Amino acid sequence: MAAPVGATKSHAAAKAFVGLPGVTTEHRAMPDTLPALDAPAVRIAALAGSPSARSRSTALLREALLALRPADVPQAEISIRDLPAAAMLHADAQEPAVARALAQVQAADLVLVATPIYKAAYSGVLKLFIDLLPPEALRGKRVLPLATGGSMAHLLAVDYALRPVLAALGAREILDTVYATDAQFETDQHGAWRADAAVRERVRRALSPGFATPSSAPLPRRPALADRSGAATAAC
Repeated sequence: MAAPVGATKSHAAAKAFVGLPGVTTEHRAMPDTLPALDAPAVRIAALAGSPSARSRSTALLREALLALRPADVPQAEISIRDLPAAAMLHADAQEPAVARALAQVQAADLVLVATPIYKAAYSGVLKLFIDLLPPEALRGKRVLPLATGGSMAHLLAVDYALRPVLAALGAREILDTVYATDAQFETDQHGAWRADAAVRERVRRALSPGFATPSSAPLPRRPALADRSGAATAAC
């Protein structure tokens, strides 16, 4: 029996999303059953906005992806620092790798945005990418800001710098910011950063209800919530 037209389009869009080459992608296999029309497959784009290869903010981003991983949905991790530097500096949105990354963000339903806080502002690397997004690129999407910094000295940096930009781009719901200081990270046996248990719990709390779930079913949609803040700060 043929699948409903809407469900077919949703399934095709999800496959196209995970199939975009040129950026780091992680995803589980697409389910055999097409999602219902009222519960389309949710796609997740994760923006790593740190200029550093070994980054606490990227580690925080991956904690969020790990919390979402039981959900059987496509995930794409986009490392902005690995996009062609010349294209980014010249605002060349037509460069293939940049264009593919921008397309993945626009195709997503949930966008995770991770950045270190430098001098009470989000990173310049993230700024370059955000400036290439078209107006209302986040229209109808949920967005989770994730930030790291050296101290709590600039608690409201995300509220005053990043969240207004996300709202201006049309984000339907900006989830509670998860902010962590340098002291809330430790290294594992391989030298990689790992957030402490309290930070990991805040990540799960920010993504629930409806996101961090052990179910393999597509993530449910939920009504927009009032915009609530959650903090930010200094260098990383």
